Amino acid sequence: MSAQRMTRGHLSVSPKAWTGAGGLLRAATFFLLALPLAGCGTGALWDKFTAKDDTFVEEPADKIYNEGLYLMNEKKDMKAANKKFEEVDRQHPYSDWARKSLLMSAYASYQGGDFDGCIGAATRYVTLHPGSPDAAYAQYLIAASHYDQIPDISRDQTRTEKAIASLEEVVRKYPNSEYATSAKAKIEGARDQLAGKEMNVGRYYMQKRDYTAAINRYKAVVTQYQTTRHVEEALYRLTEAYMAIGIVGEAQTAAAVLGHNFPDSRWYKDAYNLVKSGGLEPSENQGSWISKTFKKMGLG
Repeated sequence: MSAQRMTRGHLSVSPKAWTGAGGLLRAATFFLLALPLAGCGTGALWDKFTAKDDTFVEEPADKIYNEGLYLMNEKKDMKAANKKFEEVDRQHPYSDWARKSLLMSAYASYQGGDFDGCIGAATRYVTLHPGSPDAAYAQYLIAASHYDQIPDISRDQTRTEKAIASLEEVVRKYPNSEYATSAKAKIEGARDQLAGKEMNVGRYYMQKRDYTAAINRYKAVVTQYQTTRHVEEALYRLTEAYMAIGIVGEAQTAAAVLGHNFPDSRWYKDAYNLVKSGGLEPSENQGSWISKTFKKMGLG
């Protein structure tokens, strides 16, 4: 209904009618009577008059925080717990409870398998509170989240490299913390994974009789991952590959270094028999890259 029609007939009101207390009452009455006549669009307007007052009520930070702990520890509901911890930060951003909640949010995310969420919250914690006694733990959670996502050796190992970098950060920044010891152990596990990847690719090239490519992969294990469990097989495979392409001096050296460092290894027995089958003996050439690598590491 148009505004022009609303001013016609018995709904016509003179300007004087709006003045004074009686006029205000008549104006309000007119407005309410006019609402049903206004046609479309009145529903939303009416809702504003009848809507309940949902005024935000701030809750104590410790109350919300403890509710989060209850949901996490008793109910094992990490998502719900996380919402509580985030609410503490929202309502009380500059409180000590907000700092604690941010760390617990990272922990709850980690426990719930939300590694990206954990990394995000823990990174924020380290950035905002680098001098906190719990900063070491936050840094460790970042590293552990990367470590727990290390894929199978048949897949890309970018996450493994990220895990090592994050773990080394824990050791570098917090060498005397309880988390440094655990980080070092995880570093060795991650390095073993990278060595396993190199070995896997090396075996593939051996099957294809691409011995030069295979040697490069085994060389990476020997030069970069001597402390992993794969180094024994790598030395044997080098013996095998060098024998296949007729570079017997390097084959003899690989077998000799293997026997010197791992005399009880089954891989040494296989390397020894392989060299013997060619009418040779394991013999270390001190000028070989294999010999130099192990001496440099104090293993030769």
